[in-house]
Amino acid sequence: MIYFVLAGAVVFEVVGTMSLRASEGGKKKIWLVPVAIGYLIAFTLLSVTLADGVPLGVAYGIWAACGVGLTALLGRIIFKEPFTLVMGLGIGLIGIGVLLIEAGGTQ
Repeated sequence: MIYFVLAGAVVFEVVGTMSLRASEGGKKKIWLVPVAIGYLIAFTLLSVTLADGVPLGVAYGIWAACGVGLTALLGRIIFKEPFTLVMGLGIGLIGIGVLLIEAGGTQ
């Protein structure tokens, strides 16, 4: 169940980041509201995950890796930003790294 809370943290972090991009550096101030709300909820849910006993390295690794991957993909879809094979490989390597951290935490 706690991994659903962590997934929520990822979603709200991505919402905050995509809203930050949409604000065009703060020029479109209306987008700063979902930035603040997204990050506030994301960090709250991440703290709930940590309080429930998920190790910091595992929780933050999953949160960061999923956030990077989703942000890069959504950046391509919504903002027509580049998404290259090398970027995809990097995201894959981040995912592998997170899996290794999680596997190492159980030993």
